[in-house]
Amino acid sequence: MKIILAGGTGFVGRAIGENLLSSGHEVFVLTRKVSTASIKKIKSVAWDAKTQGNWAACFDGADAVVNLTGENIAGARWSEDRKKRLLSSRVDATRAVVNAMQNARNRPPVLINASAVGFYGDVPDAVLTETSARGDGFLAETCEEWEAEAHKAELFGTRVVLARLGPVLGEKGGPSGKQDKACPSSPGGMLSRMIFPFRFFIGAPLGTGRQWIPWIHLEDVAGIFLFMIERGDLEGAVNITSPEPVTMKTFCGALAKILRRPCGVPIPGFLLKMMLGEMSAVVLSSQKVLPEKLISAGYRFRYRDISEALGSILKKSA
Repeated sequence: MKIILAGGTGFVGRAIGENLLSSGHEVFVLTRKVSTASIKKIKSVAWDAKTQGNWAACFDGADAVVNLTGENIAGARWSEDRKKRLLSSRVDATRAVVNAMQNARNRPPVLINASAVGFYGDVPDAVLTETSARGDGFLAETCEEWEAEAHKAELFGTRVVLARLGPVLGEKGGPSGKQDKACPSSPGGMLSRMIFPFRFFIGAPLGTGRQWIPWIHLEDVAGIFLFMIERGDLEGAVNITSPEPVTMKTFCGALAKILRRPCGVPIPGFLLKMMLGEMSAVVLSSQKVLPEKLISAGYRFRYRDISEALGSILKKSA
């Protein structure tokens, strides 16, 4: 298949691109900097993630489009200006992708558009599935607008899948663990931030420790995206999370055990709110999310246990 991958040079995008290639597909990566799309055999196409241009020609005859574009939600404190950039980087890119699909002579039949479990907001007690309502807060509102833009592709007959990603655990070198100069193997995503204090013997749960983390291993993310492309009966919201979410306390305990480090007393939420402001919601929100649609569709998770998942990553990056 010919597959378009927008936002394919980041932590998650590289893993998905590598898996698509290894499965025998032709991959075109849309990127702002062609030099960063360094995976061999991938065809890099320059775009600005906003306006229409010559890049849109590659959509003609494509079998699927995967859109992961968006600024890192936890890259810096959320000022009002930054929140506008976080939203526009997602909505503008999705609008550009959907317009390119609509204008193609032979339209791609499926759009897999990234979203996030932030859609559900902070829900301390309930179990969340794809049918759960939108929550409150900036992340939930951002996901809603992001998804609404992707839904517009349904107006011209495209199957749309909204991939609500949980916190991704993996190594930057990709699911195969291969290293290169541009992206050496080391913990990426959520784990890259959590591991640092533990290695210096000051690691501890954040907040109460009782909040649920709907984690997912990077290898499963790569497998799930291919699964969603191939399964024509999957559409709408799909939770990309492990079937076995864990609490912050359990997560930190497993991490401490693997690193042979102590796990300290929880860091109070009010301190995190003072340091991070509104962005503290990223680590303090509780979301016991289950991937109900993937389970029903028969996807076989490679990593369901948090200790096994963390062990597979840390022994590669040690």
